[in-house]
Amino acid sequence: MKYTTKTEYGLMCMIYITKNQEANRVTIREIAAKENYPVAYMEKILQALRHAGLVTSQTGNHGGYVLARKPSEITLKQIIEAIEGTTFEVFCAPEVREDIVCNHICMCGAKPIWRKTKDLLDHFYDSITLEQLAKPQADVQAMLIAAK
Repeated sequence: MKYTTKTEYGLMCMIYITKNQEANRVTIREIAAKENYPVAYMEKILQALRHAGLVTSQTGNHGGYVLARKPSEITLKQIIEAIEGTTFEVFCAPEVREDIVCNHICMCGAKPIWRKTKDLLDHFYDSITLEQLAKPQADVQAMLIAAK
């Protein structure tokens, strides 16, 4: 499992917007300049986040992006799914992708492992909020240790 730069950038955008909520709206150019990301790439990412209902936008001189909900109501899973479509693709499942043809679908023991992996990741990512991710790294690490 490997997430793309779209997911990394999207997560950083969401954290940036969270940390700068008092500014009312955050512009794409502001995020791109601060994070050193290409503006055109940021536009596509923020469009996906907006389409998923995680941010809202306003155009014009006072335009920009804000969170659509409180950071405590947005999960890591929702952010990943908005950008990637899924947290973990069970690649051998024809019900997920019609273009997959597997000759071992009935005999292979890997499918239940991949399905369980997805379930574990989904549960874990759904337990982490944007509010938590916007905290300093040491606080997030302490939270993970305490959760064991």
